[in-house]
Amino acid sequence: MSDLKTINVLNVPVNPFSMQETLDCLLARLEAGQKTWVITANAEIIMLGQKDSEYMHLLQKATMVLPDGAGTVWAGRTLGYDVPERVAGFDLFLELIKLSAVQHYKIFFLGSAPGVAEIAKKRCEAMAPGVEIVGIHDGYFTEAESKEIVAEINKSGANLLFAALGAPKQEFWLNRFADAINADLCMGIGGSFDVLAGKMERAPKWMQEASLEWFFRLYKQPSRFRRMLVLPCFVAKVLQRKYSSK
Repeated sequence: MSDLKTINVLNVPVNPFSMQETLDCLLARLEAGQKTWVITANAEIIMLGQKDSEYMHLLQKATMVLPDGAGTVWAGRTLGYDVPERVAGFDLFLELIKLSAVQHYKIFFLGSAPGVAEIAKKRCEAMAPGVEIVGIHDGYFTEAESKEIVAEINKSGANLLFAALGAPKQEFWLNRFADAINADLCMGIGGSFDVLAGKMERAPKWMQEASLEWFFRLYKQPSRFRRMLVLPCFVAKVLQRKYSSK
């Protein structure tokens, strides 16, 4: 864990930053050459940490854990903290693409199905002219190939590595190779390449603002129902923590 300001959400050290504060902090760290590992934590990720001690260790070890999801923001505020806003991983990813185009940082895309990252790369280049995406590798690789992929990332000279391997796989992978990867900023971004490439639909803006993105995902992917059952458990744990501390 870094020395950045944090709040305690079920033992996960969450950084209660706005999007602009996050970008300012990351830019300062990039300019200083400080290695930074970002995790964007929604309720599912925080609850996974309650069940898996190894994953909790990663959440506590990351440089920055951001409140990605209305549930995390609600939890922080319910526990008495000032949490200015949700910092969605997909939105932060796009902002860092734009920042990199201005600051001339090099980027590597890792993850998703073959061909998806290539489409995402073209969308990023259209959105942020001048952005340098210097390497791509899909997420279909064996453990034995990981060292070769790390060598490929380092050879590209990338300053930022975006890993779209899905949680918790992306966090475990980034942690395993943290010392070997030369990129200054590493961030797991789940299905962001799929969204950008048009393979996955994101909730309309009004649903995001109304904290209904979870409902949209469930509507689009009914198979997520079992995963969604974690949400009432999350609410119960937060309320239990709130009232037991009084």
